[in-house]
Amino acid sequence: ISFNCVDSSLSSLKNCQSYINTGMDIATHVALDLVESFNDVEDVNSMENVMLEYAAMDRELNHYMRAIEETVNQIKREKPENIPDLKCLVNEKFTALKSKNTDSDLQKNEKYMYFKDQLKEMRKQCKSYLKKNRFFAIEQIDEDIAVTQSQMNFICPITQMEMKRPVRNKVCGHTYEEDAILKIIQTRKQQKKKVRCPKIGCSHADVKESDLVPDEALKRAIDSQNKQ
Repeated sequence: ISFNCVDSSLSSLKNCQSYINTGMDIATHVALDLVESFNDVEDVNSMENVMLEYAAMDRELNHYMRAIEETVNQIKREKPENIPDLKCLVNEKFTALKSKNTDSDLQKNEKYMYFKDQLKEMRKQCKSYLKKNRFFAIEQIDEDIAVTQSQMNFICPITQMEMKRPVRNKVCGHTYEEDAILKIIQTRKQQKKKVRCPKIGCSHADVKESDLVPDEALKRAIDSQNKQ
């Protein structure tokens, strides 16, 4: 049995998945724009609903691709004499996978979790900005300290310079300049050694490239500070 057509279909489905990922990236940026512009909470919540819809589509697509792959592997193992009804077998597996769906699945979608994390950070930055401007005249000294502490978060623990492309470690939560941490990871990989988090006091001893995500909220805060 030739599975060339099936392989071609799987390739097309994976392309669809890349479109979903792009849509989720755009929705995340729009939500951050809304928070940064102090828009209504309802507008931001609508983007969260969009993210959940994308997460549902992503789950559906993953189930369908898994159903196809498992069916093909089963046929290859069993090598039946008669050509089976591939569509029927795929639908059976697909239905079985969908029956296990729960609402919490969507909350665990990697891009949705990133969306929530960045929203939280963006709101924190905006709250700090409002506080700074509201109490500037009254609490000048305290605010100077707060600004200094905030700017400390802009400094890469590796380069000791202000970050231009900050990435956050999903494991320990620390941020670094993207090029700097990637260079360390690549160098240590060649030496077959693990990378300890460069942040002083952090006990995380195995920083991986796959654990790094762009910290859009922090980048916006740095850019905003520089404009002022």
